[in-house]
Amino acid sequence: MSGRRLISSGSPFEAACGYSRAVVQDGFVFVAGTTGYDYATMSLPDSAGAQTEACWRTIAGVLQEAGTSVEEIVRATYYVTDRADAEAILSVCSRILATSRPAATIVIVAGLLRPEMKVEIEVTARID
Repeated sequence: MSGRRLISSGSPFEAACGYSRAVVQDGFVFVAGTTGYDYATMSLPDSAGAQTEACWRTIAGVLQEAGTSVEEIVRATYYVTDRADAEAILSVCSRILATSRPAATIVIVAGLLRPEMKVEIEVTARID
């Protein structure tokens, strides 16, 4: 696995499910779907907006560890469990991504791994 680096956020889901929070390879960081858990306390906010803020805190930390930032995100996908939450979620995303404005997709899904999860975000960023 030369030139490939794995990054963990400390989530117990990573080891249990056999994935990495992010993979750094070939000048890019591929960040796995990230939910709104605070992995230090394993708590999840109730509102979709607060969960989205928490997603971005985790993603920003992973990108920083990889040597890049949210300004270098080129692709984002948002998985949302309730269409009614889309406005609150996209409001946070538009503020965070105002500079990078990546290619993005929002998908309304039937559910995520746990019923209390309202949003999951995955991104790809370049390392300059």
